[in-house]
Amino acid sequence: MEKNIDKNLYIKNHNSFFDKIIIKNRSKMLALITNFLKDKDLFDVLDVGSTSDLSNESSNFLIKNLKNFKNYKSISDQKPQLTLFSKSLKKLITENLTDKELDEYRSDLVISNATIEHVGSFVNQVKMCENIIKLSKKYFIIITPNRFHPIEFHSKLPLLHWLPKKIYRKILFLLGMKFLSKEENLNLLSQSDLVKIMKNLNQSNYEIKNINFLLFKSNLLLIGNKIWLL
Repeated sequence: MEKNIDKNLYIKNHNSFFDKIIIKNRSKMLALITNFLKDKDLFDVLDVGSTSDLSNESSNFLIKNLKNFKNYKSISDQKPQLTLFSKSLKKLITENLTDKELDEYRSDLVISNATIEHVGSFVNQVKMCENIIKLSKKYFIIITPNRFHPIEFHSKLPLLHWLPKKIYRKILFLLGMKFLSKEENLNLLSQSDLVKIMKNLNQSNYEIKNINFLLFKSNLLLIGNKIWLL
């Protein structure tokens, strides 16, 4: 997870009930990703947006459960506490990457879960995806909550996030959720937003899959394939 999320807010959002829901959803994501990676010859994986939090089972769930890689790396503005990683770069993924950083962290698979909605503006989201594509040798997977699921899992509020973003942020501010009311901390995406980002980057070699919660698309998985370009 990119950005230093307010600790009290993070704990509130990951209490036992909601953490169980998150784990259930991420288990579905893991099954989908595992099936996609089946029979693919991959050596290393880079996790973008790893969290330093160790108090919740759902934290870093996907990277902890992705098997059969020989080398695990991380780029995050936090310092992850997982011994799984052979190397970690403490850096915002929206910043320019040096040639040395690209050489060291480029991996067969780059995966990022629940991070892109926390990097700020649409311009920042495009920059994050641009960096992920640069870091990927073969495949990249970017996962984010779907803005148009009836429940917004950061605020726990239903439907209000379907309003224009400026109005929704004002409501969050008035409800005392000042942290979430700032675009730099939460900027939800829809499937059309992901398509727009890829169009901005002239990318067409991808597909968007989803998992459901309460019959609606709860999470979007953008899966890119750089091998098609070879």
